[in-house]
Amino acid sequence: MDQSHPAKTFLKMLTPRLPEMLATLRLFVGVESPSLEKAAADRCGRIIAAEWRKRGVRVESIAQRHRGDHLRVTWWSGKGCSAGQLLVLGHYDTVYATGTLAKMPFRIAGGKAYGPGTFDMKAGIVQALFALDALQRLSGPLRKGIIFLWTSDEEIGSDSSRKLIETEARRSDAVFVLEPSFGPRGLLKTARKGVGEAEIIVHGRASHAGLAPQEGVNAIHELARQLARIQEWNDWRPGVTINAGLIEGGTRTNVIPERARAVLDLRALRIADMQRLEQRLRALRPTVPSAQLEIHGGFNRAPLERKMSAALFARAKSLGAKMNLSLDECTVGGGSDGNLTAACGVPTLDGLGAVGDGAHSSHEHVVVKTMPARAALLAALLQSS
Repeated sequence: MDQSHPAKTFLKMLTPRLPEMLATLRLFVGVESPSLEKAAADRCGRIIAAEWRKRGVRVESIAQRHRGDHLRVTWWSGKGCSAGQLLVLGHYDTVYATGTLAKMPFRIAGGKAYGPGTFDMKAGIVQALFALDALQRLSGPLRKGIIFLWTSDEEIGSDSSRKLIETEARRSDAVFVLEPSFGPRGLLKTARKGVGEAEIIVHGRASHAGLAPQEGVNAIHELARQLARIQEWNDWRPGVTINAGLIEGGTRTNVIPERARAVLDLRALRIADMQRLEQRLRALRPTVPSAQLEIHGGFNRAPLERKMSAALFARAKSLGAKMNLSLDECTVGGGSDGNLTAACGVPTLDGLGAVGDGAHSSHEHVVVKTMPARAALLAALLQSS
């Protein structure tokens, strides 16, 4: 193996800095950042911004009225940079409400760092920070500038950050997403399902269930027939799933219900399947002529198809081999902001963040020893792009 390869050099630089990485992770996790609590999220954002400013980079806080401010970090390594840019993407918000830290404080035990947001995804931000350190120590400018974008609302749908993400993606030649990896082997995510939500509302006609049932149109019965029809659209092999996760209707047992509704979770692995599923929903018609249907919603994140990740994954795998790091890939059912960037037509590689487990749970953790190699891999990807 070529000992002078940059990937190997990055790993050599970063391995002894693991204690600093853990201290920074402790700092970030120690400031809670729930998506729905702006003041708390902003406190965490300021702490993260301060650590990035220590590296001499430009940090812009993009103000939000109801969510934590987004952070845009810009680094151009020198005059040799071309006009191109690379985007490193992630989020600092978590699913945990303020006060969770008192019940599950940051701790290190058995080679794992525990705490709310360690795995998803504050360790990813730490790894990116130290990847920047390694790049700054490397002699010679990079070919492209780098934008690090840390948002505050990914866990609740990225409503306030979506336009910003898409704008930066369209300016970029590639996107590297610091969402957690998958499984104990740290698999990279080269495909993600598209995600959506649809609502079906049925309007029937109320009547007395005992005295005049024939005059009513039962909205619940109609909705049940529609859901039975939709259930048949599930197709595991191509990755199409529809889940009725919420259902409501009716007022009293002796009243024919005049209204019922269901909310559906929609998933598809291919854009063509996503479009076909939306078309089928729009084409639904009542089974009883007197009933009426309303269909709302649809997909809000298109699938991240593997073709958008294949070339970047091949390069990551090759660079990993230079560090004796064996990398593999996977497809996952959940969405991320990587879905948004891939939908813009920009090559996107996801799952470059921490290795660990337990996202959104009381045992959320990061495998400590993996952090330097993951940071070195990101640095090598940015250096070679």
